[in-house]
Amino acid sequence: MNTPWKLKLLLIFSFTVMSVCAHSGDPAKGLEIAKEMKKRDEGWVDTLAETQMILRSPDGRESIRDIRVKTLEILEDGDKSLTIFDQPRDVAGTAFLSFSHPVGPDDQWIYLPAIKRVKRIATRNKSGPFMGSEFAYEDMASFEIEKYTFAYLQDDTFNDIDCFVVEQVPVDKYSGYKRQVAWIDKEHYRVHKIEYYDRKNALLKVLTMDEYEQYENKFWRALRADMENVQTGKSTTLLTSDIVFKTGLDEQDFDKNALRRAR
Repeated sequence: MNTPWKLKLLLIFSFTVMSVCAHSGDPAKGLEIAKEMKKRDEGWVDTLAETQMILRSPDGRESIRDIRVKTLEILEDGDKSLTIFDQPRDVAGTAFLSFSHPVGPDDQWIYLPAIKRVKRIATRNKSGPFMGSEFAYEDMASFEIEKYTFAYLQDDTFNDIDCFVVEQVPVDKYSGYKRQVAWIDKEHYRVHKIEYYDRKNALLKVLTMDEYEQYENKFWRALRADMENVQTGKSTTLLTSDIVFKTGLDEQDFDKNALRRAR
């Protein structure tokens, strides 16, 4: 039976819309922006920082955690980080170790003092919440260009700052995100906002980064990061202070034994 002409028109229209969506954006420019952002943040070697994590429920109740974060730059691979929880007492001594990789799954472990056990975070579980926060385990890894495909979408402003808007699509099939849309300022290539879309392509979370400070006359760090889950109403704020660069950390400070001896 011949397809009715109205159905033919609908199919043609649908194909046209899908084709436009599939080819929207500029992949070459998106990749160029990502490379420049990565290039401008090379050479920091290592850092130590104090961080306060504030968890908020939809009704505004808060719980606060005090954290120390150690990071090590690995130029030929992804960066390494060690996150140590100091307060409150119910999470004190918990430590999280992350080895990022440009290609393939990241390696992540968490030490739980209550059971005195190091637990490996399975690749399939990277989309799960990190310590009950609105940050996922995959959000705790360093930014690596090879983890995404990119497309420049448009110019826009965020908080009166001129930005590139870039879509980044995770290549990891186990990522909890279908895509992310980032606002990156044109002057310093700093991220100011990221929208995270779930696997159904519905807006899941919005991250805003603020209160940037420059260190070593080169490296910019946001002292405030707010992650809001728009589907649940929960949010998490990270307030960072006392960042110190080039402290002499090395790879021995980031082996799995470091989880148990973290203090």
